[in-house]
Amino acid sequence: MPALTVHSFSREDILSHREALADILENCVAGGASVSFMLPFSQARAGEFWSDIAESVGRQARTVLVCKDETGQLLGTVQLVTDLPENQPHRADVAKLLVHEKARRQGVAMLLMDALESVARTQQKTVLVLDTATGSGAETFYQRAGWQKSGEIPRYALMPDGEMTATSVFYKFL
Repeated sequence: MPALTVHSFSREDILSHREALADILENCVAGGASVSFMLPFSQARAGEFWSDIAESVGRQARTVLVCKDETGQLLGTVQLVTDLPENQPHRADVAKLLVHEKARRQGVAMLLMDALESVARTQQKTVLVLDTATGSGAETFYQRAGWQKSGEIPRYALMPDGEMTATSVFYKFL
């Protein structure tokens, strides 16, 4: 197994790696991942998304983690969203766990989620929440990673190809 490392990306890091991050996002959407985008999906649209995320990181509204291989190539990413209402200082949302198809089944997702939980703990977050398409591989992954499914919302979102899907909501206490 290649040596994998996780890094927190600043606003500037995101902007300087925008093309690689856009490639990961585009690959996941093209592969059918339910991550808020519809087909057709372009590299330009992915780049715009990452520019917006960079600004959010710059405002300290979220943390972006990336996983790199030993050559420095980006393999995956995940976000911890902490810009929540003032009555929820103990909580954060997990967003956009993305792993490029060429790096799947190598422990990238678990490494990213373990690092995200560590970051959340240092920020004194005790409850994490996420949602994912019901019946997806991501749903199975989160259950294996110790997340608790609290329920499903039928007809919640569209898959990239336009098909309606239910969404499963998960939480994890730290």
